[in-house]
Amino acid sequence: MEPINPTYVTTFAPPVMEARRWIAGRQFPPERPLINLSQAAPVDPPPEGLVRAMAEAMITDPTSHLYGPVLGMEALRAELAMQWSAAYGGTIATGQVAITAGCNQAFTAAMSTLAGAGDEVILPLPFYFNHKMWLDMEGVRAVHLPTGDDLLPDPARAATLITPRTRAIVLISPNNPAGVEYPSALLRAFFDLAERHNIALILDETYRDFHSGEGAPHDLFTNPDWDRTLIHLYSFSKAYRLTGHRVGAIMAAPARLAEVEKFLDTVAICPPQVGQIGALWGMRNLGDWLSGERAEILARRNRLTSEFARLGDWRLLGCGAYFAYVQHPFAMPSDVLAQRMVAEAALLVLPGTMFGPSRAAGGTGQAETTLRIAFANADQAGLVRVVDRLAGLDL
Repeated sequence: MEPINPTYVTTFAPPVMEARRWIAGRQFPPERPLINLSQAAPVDPPPEGLVRAMAEAMITDPTSHLYGPVLGMEALRAELAMQWSAAYGGTIATGQVAITAGCNQAFTAAMSTLAGAGDEVILPLPFYFNHKMWLDMEGVRAVHLPTGDDLLPDPARAATLITPRTRAIVLISPNNPAGVEYPSALLRAFFDLAERHNIALILDETYRDFHSGEGAPHDLFTNPDWDRTLIHLYSFSKAYRLTGHRVGAIMAAPARLAEVEKFLDTVAICPPQVGQIGALWGMRNLGDWLSGERAEILARRNRLTSEFARLGDWRLLGCGAYFAYVQHPFAMPSDVLAQRMVAEAALLVLPGTMFGPSRAAGGTGQAETTLRIAFANADQAGLVRVVDRLAGLDL
């Protein structure tokens, strides 16, 4: 075999694919089907009007099949800039927006302009595994910022981790995997910290459309020089059920996006045209529909929270957007427990060991005692069944 880049060899395998292998070839009886709460993704297709808009473009617009601009459709960039400016009360220009093939590509593109081998990036625990994987593959040192049972990162503790090699702090709110929403004041404190140290604050708001609060989740865009510090990431996948069409976004300084363009051109040339057409149609026509989707997710969150009260020996640490992060009561590490839950409860969830280091690897022990439940994958009746099965576990 030809040599393989050693940083790839030492990077852990994709966690969702690993979890799928746990159920490969298994049969589940009709009276107790598998409830898959592992990957957070809509399973229903987009609304009919959005699908028709994409289909009509494919049939009637020959340019929909061609390469488009590397930084994305001008109309979609302008729409995002306009709506975000109104929603956040700041000023975002079209030239500060780029469209990417999903939010994961947005992260990798932005990070490629910031950090290389030997540099450092601060990641709060629990981390989103694809962020950690990219840093590991690029030889960038992920510096872990532990959190307590509230799962909120502490800016003062983060300040102690900053070194001359630090290039960025990465935050996700609402958080994947923890489900917690970072208060506006906390995000402002991290922005100020990054600004003082002349490093970037990357804020991934993939799940912003399902935030439980009213109004803007933060005021960072009101700073007239926000793009000197803030790099904002977004995904259209969850809001408009476009997961397979790969449409995400970066908001950053035009000078940075000029460097991002180099990365995107060499990786994908341009984001998928038809997905962008769907995203633009959704932004212009699905405001009320999206409000209903948000209300349904919040109702599921509330239902799971109330049902969890029946489980006296489990702890619900965080619950919001698509995720609940829970502390289990069993005397076994979460990766062992998660696999046993497939066989004994027909539940597929992801263990905390996929979102942070084990104690043997320098972790605090949080990873072994926690599980991520993608509760948005089940309706309210399904969430009752989930808690029933957790209550019946005898391990």
